[in-house]
Amino acid sequence: MIEWEPDRPRWEQIADVLRAGIADGTYPPRSRVPSVQQLVAEYGVAVDTAQKVLTRLREDGVIYTVRGLGSFVADDSAPKKS
Repeated sequence: MIEWEPDRPRWEQIADVLRAGIADGTYPPRSRVPSVQQLVAEYGVAVDTAQKVLTRLREDGVIYTVRGLGSFVADDSAPKKS
């Protein structure tokens, strides 16, 4: 579990955790990242908060989403679908 920083939105903190996992290879390119439901269960946040995490990472080009399959770590050869 994460120790929340009171002066930062939780979605930003979770996004930072996922970015760190991508940077350190926990989530290699083209691997699946946690779903909204997994983020809700793991971090105890609302669905909207978890969705915002994935939306921001997608907007930043860090992940891409394939409808019906989930969200995956982006790389240069990965499709940039939302």
